[in-house]
Amino acid sequence: MKISYKWLKDYIDVDLTLAEMDNILTQIGLEVGGIENIQSIKGGLEGLVIGEVKTCIPHPGSDHLHITTVDVNSEELLPIVCGAANIAAGQKVVVATVGTVLYDGDESFVIKKSKIRGELSLGMICAEDEIGLGQGHDGIMVLNGDATVGMPAKEYFNIEDDTCIEIDLTPNRIDGAGHIGVARDLAAYLKQQKDIDYKIPSVEDFKVENTNTAIEVIVENEKACPRYSGVCISGVKVAESPEWLQNRLKAIGLKPINNIVDITNYVLFETAQPLHAFDYANVKGGKVIVKTLPAETKFTTLDEVERELHENDLMICNAEQPMCIAGVFGGLESGVSNETTDIFLESAYFDSVYVRKTARRQGLNTDASFRFERGTDPNNTVYALKRAALLIKEIAGGTISSDLIDIYPNPIADFKVEANIAKIEGLIGKKIGKETIIKILEALEIKVDKIDGDQMSLLVPPYRVDVTREADIVEEVLRIYGFNNVEVPNKVNASLSYAPKPDEHKLKNMLSDMLSYGGFNEIMNNSLSKASYYEGLESIEEDHTVRIKNPLSSDLNAMRQSLLFGGLEVVAYNINRKNADLKLYEFGKSYHHIVNEENENPVDNYFENQHLSLFMCGAKASTNWNLKEEPTSFFHMKAYTENLLKRLGFNIEKLRINEMESDIFTEGLTYGVKKKVLVEMGMVNGKLLKNFGIDTPVYYADFKWETLLAEATKNKVNYVPIAKYPSVKRDLALLIDKNVSFAEIKTIAFNCEKNLLKSVSLFDIYIDEQLGADKKSYAVSFIIQDTEKTLTDKQIDKIMQKLIKSYEKQLGAQLR
Repeated sequence: MKISYKWLKDYIDVDLTLAEMDNILTQIGLEVGGIENIQSIKGGLEGLVIGEVKTCIPHPGSDHLHITTVDVNSEELLPIVCGAANIAAGQKVVVATVGTVLYDGDESFVIKKSKIRGELSLGMICAEDEIGLGQGHDGIMVLNGDATVGMPAKEYFNIEDDTCIEIDLTPNRIDGAGHIGVARDLAAYLKQQKDIDYKIPSVEDFKVENTNTAIEVIVENEKACPRYSGVCISGVKVAESPEWLQNRLKAIGLKPINNIVDITNYVLFETAQPLHAFDYANVKGGKVIVKTLPAETKFTTLDEVERELHENDLMICNAEQPMCIAGVFGGLESGVSNETTDIFLESAYFDSVYVRKTARRQGLNTDASFRFERGTDPNNTVYALKRAALLIKEIAGGTISSDLIDIYPNPIADFKVEANIAKIEGLIGKKIGKETIIKILEALEIKVDKIDGDQMSLLVPPYRVDVTREADIVEEVLRIYGFNNVEVPNKVNASLSYAPKPDEHKLKNMLSDMLSYGGFNEIMNNSLSKASYYEGLESIEEDHTVRIKNPLSSDLNAMRQSLLFGGLEVVAYNINRKNADLKLYEFGKSYHHIVNEENENPVDNYFENQHLSLFMCGAKASTNWNLKEEPTSFFHMKAYTENLLKRLGFNIEKLRINEMESDIFTEGLTYGVKKKVLVEMGMVNGKLLKNFGIDTPVYYADFKWETLLAEATKNKVNYVPIAKYPSVKRDLALLIDKNVSFAEIKTIAFNCEKNLLKSVSLFDIYIDEQLGADKKSYAVSFIIQDTEKTLTDKQIDKIMQKLIKSYEKQLGAQLR
């Protein structure tokens, strides 16, 4: 959003430096992104002066050049060689003296002292196109005889310098999308220090002069167009705009077109209310109908592009055909041309959702749609209409030749907001006083309807679409009062707060650190995804997809049901760029639509779940001189999965671990507690990988985060100090049946000795025909320790003998 400093001063009498203006606007929420000096003519005619040709004779060495002497009110006459056919003595002309920089588009050149065919030339007598004052190049500019010799051309032609202030307007501050809106906010801020107010141009002179060109307006879609205003103006003369109007538009980067179009643009950037001027002759049937048209209707816009309309695109039509896409773009045949003599001027309030969807569907982004999409002022249409009509009368002539039309069946009321002064001061962190708060609110045109002690009932004007809650009122007061005026206290008061157990953020950070230390990189994918990813899958039902009604593209037409596919996109992206050894993790949400007929509220049919996903592919570690390349395997992912579960306090041996059949995994496991699944992990199905162009195995783990948190609260972590007394290790080589598992050996050991036995591990397996066809040998290690005293040989032998007898009795084991 561009603001002209000179234009702004038409509405508020301030004399601020640019640095002060920058600081104030940024403080009050209209952040200044840049400041640029603007000249209505590039270079500002610096170095050009008014001169008088004293003598003019033909050049002896040329048949078209002339040697002149020119008086520019300096000590001596300037000799200048000129090639213009219309040069003559006695003329008042524009002279570029030596050192002057002239511009030709983006290029520039400097006037230098030179000799032209042997004759000295100390300047240049200029044509209008050479200095940016026109397009003519038939000859030099010849000025009126009353022009003062030696006067700077800048003063003679009244060249304006201005400053363009670029405001980075946030979507919620559309009230600042016009010069009057900025002036209003600026006045509200300055009013805290001095008596100042902003003013708007009067429209009291507006009056209907005759009713020769009445228009019938019919609004068929009142939801999309809550208010429609218009008026006819006859006998206008379409021509160039006056210099002041052109300068205003040029200062904010707009190219002047003609006086009618320029006035509508001027009022748009003045009031933030878009207008549209129709050629009255093209309003066939004398009717303006606001309605939608059938889908696939063809319509050609001002840019000469034929567009296909959507059934919900709101159109401004005449009795026979569409004329304009409402709030977005005009039609090719209905606009103002040089032959236009009568116009119908429109000023309307269109529903922001309708305009936004239409603009996106048609790929259009105009100054009008920018404002309508964010919410214009429904109570400003008539003022803007009268303002534009009076300017058209003043600049283009004509008469107001119809009654003012204003269709507004359901007036939009002010927002009612309750606010408490004590709460406002509490959130600001400073007592600023009831009077100051009320003064700020009134300066922002927020009415104090009722006040009872500290409780206020406020009426917020509809153009402040971002102020609908008490918190918004606090923000309004604080930004005008000034963030910098709230002192930082010397002490900070804080209350004790108790984090929930387990602390989700703490656990996330803990696991993130653990994974990062293990060589994983965190990824963050878009929650929007392709609905086609879930087609044909049994594990993820396509019907449960949350689809976007108005997607930006087919690639972003649904909310993701799984983090898998976003992760595979990242894997494919990296592999295609020669980065194939990957360890990735992501915390994110999945979204689901599961219809339950018992739910009366449709919102209850939508769910979101938190997940932690892991991805691994390529080599386990980078190849090194002492490390062979080893591909990532199923068991590497299994190890990371179990380590994360252990870190959350789960005992792996007590979890339910099952093999999984799924069209997501070629082979996989599930870890669960009772009937609840904690993790699904395994090798991703090759068919899915093929869809992403991935030709290497990818291993994936999906942690159900909410279930993990719920179950983690049940895990008790007991602290045991490090024992002061040494442990003892003993080994047994057991000859057992092939169908005996290590788990059985371990269970028997702990049942046999529950106090002193600390761990049991398997360190060797031996199978040989000499042992027997159905036999195998397990080498098992036992750690024995007493935390209260040092063990004796007698105690250790007793434990080992007890273990041997148990294995012999229960497993039929033999010592080797």
